[in-house]
Amino acid sequence: MHQVIYALVEASTTDEALVAGRSVFNRLVGISPEYGAVFDYYVTFDDDSTSIAGKARWGELPIAEPRGSDSGQELLERGWEATKQEFERNLERVREGIQEFDIEAIMRDEELIRHACHNLGAYRGPSVFLYDEFADGIRYREQLDRILETDNQIWIVPADVHY
Repeated sequence: MHQVIYALVEASTTDEALVAGRSVFNRLVGISPEYGAVFDYYVTFDDDSTSIAGKARWGELPIAEPRGSDSGQELLERGWEATKQEFERNLERVREGIQEFDIEAIMRDEELIRHACHNLGAYRGPSVFLYDEFADGIRYREQLDRILETDNQIWIVPADVHY
């Protein structure tokens, strides 16, 4: 499966932002042994070498945008909305499952209730769409606001990831 995720990084140019974003994405694909992979691979939107990911799959997206630009705001909104929708979807699955099924059915994960619980608690991976410069998932609004309220130049770098 493919999805677009976003890294929020400090940078002063597009090139610096792309380098910082790639560092985040490298951590998420486990490029170094100290980082556990949560995605198989990524493609940034400056890469034209593939016919199955990045621009080929999602169309044109910016390589990196300052968060204050219109395009940057749009990318940020996409990432935050995807984060909220995925959280709400998993929360609803858990709520319904707890009401509908007995303990044994939940333990067997017959309706993927345990999987939804896992997704609710995930800090990285397919249920998280926004990441800080340390490859930590941004999971709630106050966390996002703290990053955005800094005086630092924050850029948003999108990538297509596969899991």
